[in-house]
Amino acid sequence: MSRKICVLITARPSYARVKTALDGIQAHPDLELQLVVAASALLDRYGTAVDFIEEDGFRPAARVHMILEGGHLAAMAKSTGLGMLELSTVFENLQPDAVVTVADRFETLGTAVAAAYQNIPVVHIQGGEVTGSIDEKVRHAVTKLSDLHFVASPKAAERVVRMGEDPDTVHITGCPSIDLAAMVLCQPALDFDPIERYGGVGGAVDLRDGYVVVLQHPVTTEHQLARQHAIETLYAVRDLELPILWFWPNVDAGTDGTSGAIRTFREVEKPSHFHFFKNMAPMDFLRLVVQARCLVGNSSVGIRECSFLGVPVVNIGSRQTGRDRGHNVLDVDYDRRAIREAAERHLGNGGPYPQEYLYGDGHAGDRMARLLSSEPLRIVKRLSY
Repeated sequence: MSRKICVLITARPSYARVKTALDGIQAHPDLELQLVVAASALLDRYGTAVDFIEEDGFRPAARVHMILEGGHLAAMAKSTGLGMLELSTVFENLQPDAVVTVADRFETLGTAVAAAYQNIPVVHIQGGEVTGSIDEKVRHAVTKLSDLHFVASPKAAERVVRMGEDPDTVHITGCPSIDLAAMVLCQPALDFDPIERYGGVGGAVDLRDGYVVVLQHPVTTEHQLARQHAIETLYAVRDLELPILWFWPNVDAGTDGTSGAIRTFREVEKPSHFHFFKNMAPMDFLRLVVQARCLVGNSSVGIRECSFLGVPVVNIGSRQTGRDRGHNVLDVDYDRRAIREAAERHLGNGGPYPQEYLYGDGHAGDRMARLLSSEPLRIVKRLSY
């Protein structure tokens, strides 16, 4: 009988982090895909990622609304609890043979707890990495709740084993988002008008002579500074002589501070060379990124996909602290002068950086599907010394 593999997508980046694995599972004769879309992936404010998922031919077996609005710490904690409640019912109804959860968000923790307490094997993608913020705690907690580990790099595999996991359950697959980046490099041309296709807010900017992409999220352990962090970046990139394509922040605590800073900046400065987007389909987004002169912000896209694509990156603040990065990354603090100078340094150098394979080689999805069809699915584990 086919194994029923339940995969959770809970936010915009989660889809890119697992899309090729979904393709591999759906195409595998011994696997049945049960897709659950939840949390901010369902919400218009964050770009309604479920629409892109369905456009790609995936049909959710369930949708789970679990986000409490407010953009503060208590909302994150309560949303985690609500997710555990709702997902427990979903898993009871679907009866999967395994549940796949991605990375380090609060929804990931709720998913792992709900599955583990129902004796469902948990498969964790992107464990063993090091970053800043609350993500560090969540990621390692999910590792301990998981039974099978698909990690992106040898260093990540070493960390998971050092946490006491059985080496036989740890597999270096690479990250599925790098699969998408590899596809984009085969056809990198920006063959669509981003504003015509995705709308957004702001001026009708001319992208022919280059542009800068900005992707900045609140840092949960510094959530009270989110507004000031955003202001520093807004005024830093304002003075660059290029169009600025800015993407809306995620749902984490501090998001209202970030989005409030953006709205105030738009009203006060009325910048004609800024355009703001909520979301894009993963392949379109990466085509936009690969053609950018520079990416600015604190998203893992700058660390992961951009190292493979060779896109110059200005990484700001502590959100990606400790994560392996390529030569394409310049690290700065939330200081408008430092941000602007780093961006200008990249713009002055011109051209992409050499491709680096820190997070995969472009074949993660197929590897994950093969492992899901063949690896033992266990729920009993002991600390490995």
